[in-house]
Amino acid sequence: MVCTFVVSSAFAQSGTEFAKANENYAAGHFQEAVNNYETLVRSGEWSANLFYDLGNAYFRVGDFGHAILNYERALALDRHHPEADANLRIVRDEARALEMQPSWPERYFRFGSLNQYSVVAAVAFWLGMFCVFGLIFGRRHSAAIISLSSLSFSTFVIAAFAIYNLENGNNGRAVAIVTRTGVEARFATADSANSVLALPPGSEIKILSTRGDWIYAALPNNLRGWLPVKSAESVRL
Repeated sequence: MVCTFVVSSAFAQSGTEFAKANENYAAGHFQEAVNNYETLVRSGEWSANLFYDLGNAYFRVGDFGHAILNYERALALDRHHPEADANLRIVRDEARALEMQPSWPERYFRFGSLNQYSVVAAVAFWLGMFCVFGLIFGRRHSAAIISLSSLSFSTFVIAAFAIYNLENGNNGRAVAIVTRTGVEARFATADSANSVLALPPGSEIKILSTRGDWIYAALPNNLRGWLPVKSAESVRL
């Protein structure tokens, strides 16, 4: 009973905070709505719709970097979120944000999500294993079972390849969004170093390594450079 009460209270509190955020947004109090939505994010109450609403609130206060960041987070949770995808395109054009170009495997595999590929890989692997056990312990080696096992393991390899590319590609787990203004990637870890590329708010980067207060990142236009840690935030929380 105690556990049930605590969980119910937590859901009620998050629901109240979400309702308050929506009320502030509807009333035109966009900064208050941002604060309410951010409170829910910090509490771990994540959903694609929460990040979508937070992106809208940031857009209304003119913070294009954080708007794009949260639209990206919404799409990371739900790849097929048409409103987030449409608004992301609008804000990118408005901010003139730079994008990372996906590799050819990413372009082909982006129609599915990581969860979907993970399910396909797991099902294909165990189906292939059952077929192998059937061939080992069965009295007859059926051509159909051999074909099914080959198909299953081929599907597993393709799904695993898709997972690897989506996780580690230019738009994978290491992707981050520039959230500050006046950011320039540099050749070295110093503000006086020569500039590699100016990055408008909302631009995509791929974090490769971190050194102190600096991150080394792959940049749009196939460039690389150093920029301050605080100037960008990862899409994946």
